[in-house]
Amino acid sequence: MKNYLSLVKFSHTIFAMPFAMIGFFLASQSRPEGISWYLFGLVLACMVFARTAAMGFNRYVDRDIDSKNPRTTDREIPAGIISPQNALFFVVANSALFVVSAYFINNLCFALSPVALLVVLGYSYTKRFTALCHFVLGVGLALAPVGAYIAVTGEFAVLPVLYAFVVLFWVSGFDIIYALQDEEFDKSLKLNSIPALFGKARALMISNVLHFVTALLVIYAGWENWGQGANFGYSYAVAAAVFISLLIYQHFLVKPYDLSRVNLAFFTTNGIASTIFGALVILDLFI
Repeated sequence: MKNYLSLVKFSHTIFAMPFAMIGFFLASQSRPEGISWYLFGLVLACMVFARTAAMGFNRYVDRDIDSKNPRTTDREIPAGIISPQNALFFVVANSALFVVSAYFINNLCFALSPVALLVVLGYSYTKRFTALCHFVLGVGLALAPVGAYIAVTGEFAVLPVLYAFVVLFWVSGFDIIYALQDEEFDKSLKLNSIPALFGKARALMISNVLHFVTALLVIYAGWENWGQGANFGYSYAVAAAVFISLLIYQHFLVKPYDLSRVNLAFFTTNGIASTIFGALVILDLFI
């Protein structure tokens, strides 16, 4: 089990999970009966199963690439710790569990579950033909707040879609930072990425722009709903300030000529940012 959790980098679930929880608790405010912990468990299950299937499939599809990249040769499949066949079975099992969990939520979630799987699994092939692969990853994670909202209400709404765009630009921006490590390797194998296409300096500029848009969307989402349906107040302002500050901070950690702190920028900073933001926004909804 430890090897499989390592295969899918289970700890990275923390990126999108707080935004799924925001979508869930936003929707729960409109329920006369209040929070359904049964639905909460199903939403949590969907998040874990979908993300696990997506990451496992990525490792399966990229196993030959990972075996050639010095940075990734110790991953479970190229290292021989998990066989490709077992990894694929693991992906199929998690995909099935995701669809089953969606079935028990509502008809719309069940109907949309294959579409969600198509996006999150299809991402693994995108770097073979487009440098926009970072944005496809962003779309996959951006489904979290919308999906969680639909799980409770069975319908779409503007605010969770706004948060979906927050996740889209945020994830795309930090995935570009992470891809800086493989610029030369990607070029050698004719793989596509923003760093491989534009170089490290321009890729960082693009990431800056994406995170600037992220900050604007975070502020707009709060301003648009201040004192209205979402009842956002001062805790949201603190949440936004912390999140944006950490966005800025990660860009001080990484330079085109110094990638030694990419992992700190990628995982630690963004994990803290999403957790604090999600916790404070949810707190704000109930005070």
